[in-house]
Formats: sequence, structure tokens, C-alpha cells
Amino acid sequence: GFIENVRKHRENNKDFLVLTLRHRRNRKRAHRNILKRISRPGLRIYSNSQRIPRISGGIGVVILSTSRGIMTDREARLERIGGEI
Repeated sequence: GFIENVRKHRENNKDFLVLTLRHRRNRKRAHRNILKRISRPGLRIYSNSQRIPRISGGIGVVILSTSRGIMTDREARLERIGGEI
């Protein structure tokens, strides 16, 4: 996968998830530097399994928070569950 590590971070009484992206072999930079947050505290975006967006024609990865945990768009479509994008 693209994610090397996930950890919980607390700052000013707020909790954050810190994602560490996996690097390519023999390179110092991560796979991709283009990250976009879709759902945010002021505007939560939910989607069922059929309406999960495809990023870059299906090449990109959407991360969802589902009732079964955090998973990619492909995993959510296979299990036919939706969640917060």
C-alpha cells in the first residue's frame, strides 16, 4: 500500500491522525504528493458504495472511514459498503 504508518497525535486538546506515506525504492520522495481532503469537520461527505468517486480515472486512491474501519475505495466497492470520504 501507499501508507507506511498511521499514528494518533494530540495537540491543543484536538486529536489528529498522522499518515506517513511509503517511499519508492531508492528514492527519498513519496509516491505522490497530491493529497486532497474531501470531507472536513464543517462539511462531512458520505457516499454509498456505488457513488464513491474515481480519482484520476481509477488510478488514484480514495480513503474512506467505514463502519468496518478505514479502507480504500477499491476495498469498499468490493465489500459493497460506503462511508465518509
